[in-house]
Amino acid sequence: MNRRRAFIALLCAGFTGLSGCTPLRVVTHSVNPTEAAVPAGHYTLDPHHWSVVFDVDHLHYMRFVMRFDRATAQLDWRTHALEDATVQVDIDAASLNTNVSALDSMVKGPKMLDTERNAQIRFVSTRFERTGEVNGKLTGKLTGNLTIRGATQPVTLDVTFNGYAPNPLTKQPTLGFSAHGTFNRSAFGLTSWYPAVGDAIDVRIEAEFEQPPPAGAAAAE
Repeated sequence: MNRRRAFIALLCAGFTGLSGCTPLRVVTHSVNPTEAAVPAGHYTLDPHHWSVVFDVDHLHYMRFVMRFDRATAQLDWRTHALEDATVQVDIDAASLNTNVSALDSMVKGPKMLDTERNAQIRFVSTRFERTGEVNGKLTGKLTGNLTIRGATQPVTLDVTFNGYAPNPLTKQPTLGFSAHGTFNRSAFGLTSWYPAVGDAIDVRIEAEFEQPPPAGAAAAE
């Protein structure tokens, strides 16, 4: 128990300046999996709590993992249903990180992503279709247009809505999602090194979106 209290105290100390950070609020925090609980409005990707990971077959030995270190996203929650929500994600292609600097340069180079001329990887949603629930969480298929190296193709992701609640540290409306899917890199003209490097790319995404405070709210406080 003492160790847990010490950990929470350190966590709160790391958010100096954020009002209302108490051990009780953090320990007892929970989220609401109901769509109707989410306030309508514009949400942006929390810059500190997200992950976009690609992996691909490497010589049939393993799935080689790559991640991106910089991204932004906009979520418009128009009503109380995911069918009416839209999202746009922009990934900085040059932020690709394979943990091997020489390989980073190769993948970012003209034979693959060509990041000097194609700076962004973009996903724009077009449709959401609910499929049910898993462990009390809403699931569905999110279809959208994915653009890589100037080529645009439809891609569908399996999405889980993890829930909504005011963030216990910032007090801002916050909601979270998990998603995964697969696309073929050849559909975007990325054919180098095949078949040594596989065609199918698996994608895994974790994301928190937060609603910024109204303009002037900080000054009013």
